[in-house]
Amino acid sequence: MTTTQIQKSFFSNLTVQILIAMIVGALLGVFIHNNYSEDIAKDFSGYIKMLATVFIRLVQMIISPLVFTTLVVGIAKLGDIKAVGRIGGKALGWFFTASFISLLIGMFWVNTLQPGVGLKLGNVDLSTATEVAEKADGFSAQNFIEHIIPKSIVEAMATNEILQIVIFSIFFGLAAASIGANAKPVVNALDKTSHIILKMVNYVMKFAPIGVFGAIAGVFAIRDLNDLLLTYAKFFGSFLVGISTLWIVLLLIGYAFLKSRMTILLKHIVSPLIIAFGTTSSEAVFPKLTEELERFGIKDKIVSFMLPLGYSFNLDGSMMYMTFASIFIAQAYGVHLDFGTQMTMLLVLMLTSKGIAGVPRASLVVVAATCGMFKIPIEGIALILPIDHFCDMFRSATNVLGNALATSVVGKWEKDS
Repeated sequence: MTTTQIQKSFFSNLTVQILIAMIVGALLGVFIHNNYSEDIAKDFSGYIKMLATVFIRLVQMIISPLVFTTLVVGIAKLGDIKAVGRIGGKALGWFFTASFISLLIGMFWVNTLQPGVGLKLGNVDLSTATEVAEKADGFSAQNFIEHIIPKSIVEAMATNEILQIVIFSIFFGLAAASIGANAKPVVNALDKTSHIILKMVNYVMKFAPIGVFGAIAGVFAIRDLNDLLLTYAKFFGSFLVGISTLWIVLLLIGYAFLKSRMTILLKHIVSPLIIAFGTTSSEAVFPKLTEELERFGIKDKIVSFMLPLGYSFNLDGSMMYMTFASIFIAQAYGVHLDFGTQMTMLLVLMLTSKGIAGVPRASLVVVAATCGMFKIPIEGIALILPIDHFCDMFRSATNVLGNALATSVVGKWEKDS
C-alpha cells in the first residue's frame, strides 16, 4: 500500500473524521470566543449549531422504522411457539434482569460521579426542569399504561412514540411466529428492510463529523475551553468506572452459574470480544460468536434461538450507557431528575432499547428518543458524540460478553433439565 493510499484510508475513517471535526470545531469556537464580542459569539453559536440540528433530525428520522423492523424480525424468527414458551421464558427472564442491573449500574455511577454537573452551556431554558418536575408529580401507572399502548401504529410512527412502536412490534412478531411458514414472505421482506435501514444508519453517521463540528464550535464559542475539556475527561472516566463495574458483575455471575467452565468460555470468546471492540459493533461478530459457542458445547438450536433474541433484548453494555448518557445530558443542561423520574426513565429504556442490534452508535438513537420523551434538550447528544466512539468500543465488547454468557447459561439449564 502506497503512502497516498494509507493517507486516503486514514482520513476516510469515520472516527478520524469526527476527531478532526471536533478539533477544528473547538479551535474555531475558541477563536470566536477570544476575538469577538459576546453578542457576536452568541449569534455565531446559534447559526453554527444548525449543523448539529440537521444531524440530530437525521438520527430521529430512522428511529421508528429501525425499531419496528429489527424487533419484529427478531421475534418472528424464534420459531416454534412451544420452544418460545420453554426457552424463551428463561431467556427473557435473564435478559430483563441483566438489563435492569445494567441500567441501575449506569444510573448509580452517573449520580455518584456526576460528570455533567458544572458544565455551563448558556441559553438553557430552565423552565424545562419545572416541566419535568410537573410531569413527574402527575405521573401515575394509569397514565403510563395509556401512553405505551398505541391507538394507531401509523400515529405512533408519525410522532416517533417509541414505546408504542415497541408494543405493536412485539404483538406483530409473536403473531408472525405463530403463523409459521405462511408468514415467511413478510418476515423476509422486513428482514431485508431492516438491512436497508441499517445501511441508512451508516449513511446518516457520515454526517456525524459535520454535526460534531457545528456542536463543538457553537459550544466553544460561548464557553471556556478548560471547563469543556475537563467535562469530557470526567465523562469518559466515569463511564469506564461504570462499564468496569458491569464487567465484574457479569463475570461473577458467570462463574456462579458455569463454575470452572466460565474460564473456558472466556477463551472461546476472546476473538469475538476483540473484533467487537475494534469495530464498535457486536453485530459484526455474530457468525464468529455462533461458531465459538457451538464449539463451547452449546446445542446449535439453543444458539440459533438465543443469539437473535439476545441481539434484540440483551445489550448490557448499551443499556448501562443509555442511562449514563441520558442523565449526563440532563445534568449538563441543569435539568433536575428526581429518583422517581429516573426510575421511570429506567423502565422506559427497558422497552425503547429493545430491537436495536449491535450497530455502531445505535445507542445514540435510543438516547435521542429518551431525551425527547423526558423534555431533555436533544441537542445535548452532540456533546457526547465526540467521545461516543470510544465508549462504543467498550459497550460493544460488553454486549458480546453478555450475550455469550446468557446463551451459555440457558444452554446449561436446558442440558440439565
